[in-house]
Amino acid sequence: MSGSAVVKGAKGTLHRLFSRGRWEAVAMTLIGGGIFMLVQPFSIDLYSYSFVTILAGTVGFVLVSHFPE
Repeated sequence: MSGSAVVKGAKGTLHRLFSRGRWEAVAMTLIGGGIFMLVQPFSIDLYSYSFVTILAGTVGFVLVSHFPE
């Protein structure tokens, strides 16, 4: 196997791993989960972690927006 084939295969794997679509969906789900945690009336523990969850989702979305399509 030639060296260029190995590099091309690794680059394709990294490109699929860091593609934007899947990670944007994860970040938006995290933001939505954080909003649900903020407005639910059942658990103070969920409420107390809601801001951190929303913040993590927002930072994740900003980072993912720089990934290749």
